[in-house]
Amino acid sequence: MKIAAFLFPVAILSASFGIPPTDTTASVPVMAGFDCSLFRSAVPQKSGDSAALEAVLRKMDAVSASFHTAEADFEWDNYQKVIDDMVDVETGSIYYRRVKQNIEMMAEVKKSGPSAAEVKPDAKFILFSEGKVRMYTPKTEQEMVYDLGKNRAAVDSFLVLGFGGSGEDLQKQFDVTYAGDETVNGVKTAKLNLVPKSDKVRDKYNRMILWIDPDKGVSVQQQFFTPQGDYRLCKYSAIRMNGKVNDDVFRLKTTGKTQIVSPTG
Repeated sequence: MKIAAFLFPVAILSASFGIPPTDTTASVPVMAGFDCSLFRSAVPQKSGDSAALEAVLRKMDAVSASFHTAEADFEWDNYQKVIDDMVDVETGSIYYRRVKQNIEMMAEVKKSGPSAAEVKPDAKFILFSEGKVRMYTPKTEQEMVYDLGKNRAAVDSFLVLGFGGSGEDLQKQFDVTYAGDETVNGVKTAKLNLVPKSDKVRDKYNRMILWIDPDKGVSVQQQFFTPQGDYRLCKYSAIRMNGKVNDDVFRLKTTGKTQIVSPTG
């Protein structure tokens, strides 16, 4: 089983640094071959939009400066255009923490299925720590290990995108435009369109959207699109910032029977 493009930041690192993705996702269909240059050549934003964008980015800067931990519940939905339908839905919990200058992430997938109404228990754990991505599947007793090597620092900045990442870093990696306000699960959010500046990333994911809670400065929803028209939607709820997260959360509970596989190439 190939490692998934788990969530928006990890999807970016898989595109940028050679981790093979499986399903892609989001929630609003996009035409195959979508030309992201249309975003770059769009009419300049109105001054009000520019001010709104600046306010959101500065809030993200403030949150980033004080970021230590984050945790949330998630639902990840994967859509494939070729069959015009969802192919996979996963639900679970996700955790982040800053350790000195580095970021660690643990995603615990608890259930999965072809739709939100059909998810069943299906445990899977994805850990990013010490420059490696590890995916442990208890059912198969297999741990996939991907060493990111020299790309570790870049991954750190992507990993907390929307969860403690700064607005300044966001603008370094993407062309960012303000797309208005939108209510998501009862939360009034600022909707940001993102186009990757990296050609390598854009070949995999040519457009992204973040829905930022302007009060908390974190994303409650993330969406990204492939040039082929597939998409991924990542929904987050019960978001807790800078609370106590036990060290044990960031350890894979493997057994003596676990087979470790380290793909290369």
